[in-house]
Amino acid sequence: MHDQSQESLFTDWLDAHGASVWKVARAYTLTTEETQDLAQEILLQAWKSLPQFEQKSSPATWFYRVALHTAMNWRRKEAPWRVRQKPLLEVQMLTAAEADSAATAQQRDLVEQLYKAIHQLPKTDAALVLLYLEELSYREMADVLGISENYVGVKLNRARQALNELMKGESDGS
Repeated sequence: MHDQSQESLFTDWLDAHGASVWKVARAYTLTTEETQDLAQEILLQAWKSLPQFEQKSSPATWFYRVALHTAMNWRRKEAPWRVRQKPLLEVQMLTAAEADSAATAQQRDLVEQLYKAIHQLPKTDAALVLLYLEELSYREMADVLGISENYVGVKLNRARQALNELMKGESDGS
């Protein structure tokens, strides 16, 4: 693949699938700084892997696969020492309009609880939930994760049950 065409293709794919990179990175990290670090690592790995793209899957599937594998490896290698460096308090700035909206604050809390719960799932279940939230089909999820469509259904059902339990625990203050 010629450098110019690789750069152009990568830029196009990043425009189309960049949001998935941030969602995957957010699900595998605890802080905004870690999310940014992991997203950069995912983009680096995607860039390095682009010449090996064989067009056996869609660009979206390939991008997810790179993002998820990079995130899982990052979590295994780097997250254990980063957890010990967890900040005492992570402050998120709200705009005046957002601060006035109770519904927006409640929605943000719910999303934060969901990400905390996803972070507690086994890594393959977390990956599956992210793909589900992106509204991929069972076939696409199976392609990304390298498992059968039937197994996607089984694992997704178990992950949903685990998430429900984790979310109940969060809302109970546990």
